[in-house]
Amino acid sequence: MARFARLRLGAACILLPLLAAGTASAQSKYDPGADDKTIKIGTTAPLSGPVSAFAQIAKSAEAYFRKVNDDGGVNGRRIQMIIADDAYSPPKTVEQTRRLVESEEVLLIFGGVGTPTNSAVHKYLNDRKVPQLFLGSGAAKWDDPKNFPWTVGWQPTYRDEAIAYAKYIKASHAKAKIGVLYQNDDLGKDYLKALEEGLGSGEAIVARAAYETSAPTVDTQILQLKTAGTDVVLVAATPKFAAQAIRKIGEIGWKPTTIISNVSASISGVLEPAGKDNSTGVISSQYLKDATDPANKDDAGYKEWLAFMDKYMPDANKNDWLNVYGYTIAQTLVTVLKASGNDLTRANVIKQATTLKDVKLPMLINGTAVNNSPEHYTPMTSLQLIRFDGTRWVPFGDLLKN
Repeated sequence: MARFARLRLGAACILLPLLAAGTASAQSKYDPGADDKTIKIGTTAPLSGPVSAFAQIAKSAEAYFRKVNDDGGVNGRRIQMIIADDAYSPPKTVEQTRRLVESEEVLLIFGGVGTPTNSAVHKYLNDRKVPQLFLGSGAAKWDDPKNFPWTVGWQPTYRDEAIAYAKYIKASHAKAKIGVLYQNDDLGKDYLKALEEGLGSGEAIVARAAYETSAPTVDTQILQLKTAGTDVVLVAATPKFAAQAIRKIGEIGWKPTTIISNVSASISGVLEPAGKDNSTGVISSQYLKDATDPANKDDAGYKEWLAFMDKYMPDANKNDWLNVYGYTIAQTLVTVLKASGNDLTRANVIKQATTLKDVKLPMLINGTAVNNSPEHYTPMTSLQLIRFDGTRWVPFGDLLKN
């Protein structure tokens, strides 16, 4: 009996580590791109091409993930971010996204820049049930959980933004003749359609001028808007073309009220190249704190961001709001990954990404937080109107919540 008892005890000792390993294994669930040590994510970015300024989003996000890794990672796992250049060309976005998903086997696609580029892989990623998270685009189409449940935007939609501008125009320029310069794709068309909606009709818009991203300049379109007698101009354009528009308006001595989409509200990337004199008085909107605003110098969130920039991006331009954007969407993703725990399946990641509740991040403007739900995916909906005074953006009016 004693010998039998010893055999049973020995067998139990052998089985205990195996049972423990089995329990640990059962507690952790993984899809491609994740394991006990690593979370692999992919992004496409315009490292080259006509909107290469937007590549700063991926660069600042990657820098933030390096900080997270230095601090111990996410639940003990390091984030590996693979950045693929798509040059803001939809066919290249398709090619690079397929490589990231099928060859690199990333867990998810994150922060891809551009409406036409993200549109090109929208169906592919949803068909394969790969999360397409926190896109660098405000197109309304990303908030469609019924038809595209694996895609989640981040910033306020272009629709929300254009309606905010329409409210401002109706209140301050009730009899204005409005001209719209817009990119001839979903980005520009979203702004134009929503502006018409916000105004109540399209009658006040007396001129519409579209441009292609392959065009060398938008000079002809600006002259078209001036000839039409417009006195309020909405520039629904990406940075290169927004800078060209502001510069051309100044060069011809024209003085309309100029509103630019917030994707182009970069002082260093747009207003300075356009000329600060030409840019003075330009209106836009923000949902992130302005790193150039002296009022933020004692703000705890700003100080946290500044310390990050000094350590991880010392050579980057701190006046470029895209560094704030990339940092903040990266923090949103880290929130999702932490909430996913040891269940790093794509299904659980998308569940966590669509149930964000009152997530306060350092560089969101005060009074706002990240919130969404399975019925309404867009996490950011609040906007603050701003006006450039020749040195910095100055907020005016009330916080607009949609």
